[in-house]
Amino acid sequence: MKSIIINGRKRENLGKSSTSRLRYSEEVPCVLYYRKGENIHFSTYLSSFRKLVYTPNSYTVIIEWEEGEKSEALLKQIQFHPVSNKILHADFCKLDINKIIVMPVPIKTIGRSIGVSQGGNLRLILRKLLVKAFPKNIPDYFEIDITFLAIGDRVYIKDILNDNYIFMHSNDTVILTIKS
Repeated sequence: MKSIIINGRKRENLGKSSTSRLRYSEEVPCVLYYRKGENIHFSTYLSSFRKLVYTPNSYTVIIEWEEGEKSEALLKQIQFHPVSNKILHADFCKLDINKIIVMPVPIKTIGRSIGVSQGGNLRLILRKLLVKAFPKNIPDYFEIDITFLAIGDRVYIKDILNDNYIFMHSNDTVILTIKS
């Protein structure tokens, strides 16, 4: 799984006025949650989120601290301003390579369907699939070959099963279909 590096500065002041000052200076207040131990409150620049949030891909995050340390994490939640859609706050969860995680993984199609050539339309029902696995077993994306799909054909979760991960969807969930 690919990672994006962001620079984090630990912060001591957690009040409303200090977070307002952070946002005014184009920084985002964030929290890194641990399963065991203390949570870390930090801030990072708003521009750090561009590649992480505004993309169809899923990434892990490597937070580089000012002290030179690194922490690997997953983006759990983001709060946006209701009018300007600017990022207000972000929550991260510390990644443990020995613990199973649930993560959305995007779908990419390859080939040109026979059904599309005959006038049908490709309908992606799901754009991302929720996968449960160890971090090292989670793929960057699922590649589905649609070359031999005719009008009316469907691809189900059971068609792409693998032993390295578990899908959080039922086996008869439709991923994509060719409609007339």
